[in-house]
Amino acid sequence: MNDSGRDEREALDGQDAPGGFEERMRDLLAEDAFTIRPSPAPYPAIRRRGLRERRRRTAAIGTAVAVLAAVPVGAYALDLGDRNGPATAAPRPSVTAAGNPAAGGSPKAPASQAGPARPATPGQLLDGISFAQATQGLEKCLRFDAETTKELAKHAEGGTESPAVHREDLGKASQYRIILAMRSTGDSNAPGDGYHVVAVREQPRPTRVICTIRDGQPGINSSSGDMTGDAAHPVYPDINSGKLYQQSIIDKGSWKLPFRWGIIGTVHPSVAKVTASYGDSTVPGVLDHGWFVAYGTLNRQVTKAPHIKGYDAAGKLVYDSDRDKEYDKTLP
Repeated sequence: MNDSGRDEREALDGQDAPGGFEERMRDLLAEDAFTIRPSPAPYPAIRRRGLRERRRRTAAIGTAVAVLAAVPVGAYALDLGDRNGPATAAPRPSVTAAGNPAAGGSPKAPASQAGPARPATPGQLLDGISFAQATQGLEKCLRFDAETTKELAKHAEGGTESPAVHREDLGKASQYRIILAMRSTGDSNAPGDGYHVVAVREQPRPTRVICTIRDGQPGINSSSGDMTGDAAHPVYPDINSGKLYQQSIIDKGSWKLPFRWGIIGTVHPSVAKVTASYGDSTVPGVLDHGWFVAYGTLNRQVTKAPHIKGYDAAGKLVYDSDRDKEYDKTLP
């Protein structure tokens, strides 16, 4: 018999007082019951996981400000919702694609298609990322989002309510069109290299997701609602595009170079051409079913965000991000 067993036996034998043995047995049974009692829901772990992957919902700007006061300065990617839609969002090259609504194309994927629709041009799949790999990444992110929502819902049943429980389902990969896939560069705020996949859907509600796979682990940002351009803003840079064209503010002035960057947004049907200037280069954008996609490689440090211009079919400038009061022109 080991020492712990011997000590326990001596303790039982030493119960001379009436009822001593029964009292000791009750104590032991109580200890066993405590040992096997289920642990409480791991809410702190769930919350940390959600914050790390930058989940997509912020209930209101006031809530966002309160969270900003509580997190480190490096957590710059807090999502504040879309400029033109409800604050239900979690996170803003010239080839005219045949699928552009202005050219009569349809934004919907074929009904028989099992996976997401392909981008308008092969060039939107960058850095050797295949369509199959981009599809797998998107599916992984959507599963992660669904599983996280279920975990939070289970915790809410225990009495702690969370706004994230009420967010809408992001649906299946087959509802989306992939418009960009490119490598991602890790930084001090989000270490680990990987790749981004940007996908959009029209139904049942317009939605855009930026899926990031780092070291095999998924993270997702999404916006939903009205994200289209209008007469005042015929080109509408996505408010969360910064996830694609900037590194952490912790690393300001010392980014890892060369750096693959991208920017996305929506365009009004009147827009026939979009350009993006970033660093020391200007690149044409791709128009893809009402969205624009621009990308390039940065070889030097920058302090200003990409400069976006849009033109109509006659070549007239109809949008200039320098004149857009809602567009962040300087990097944080």
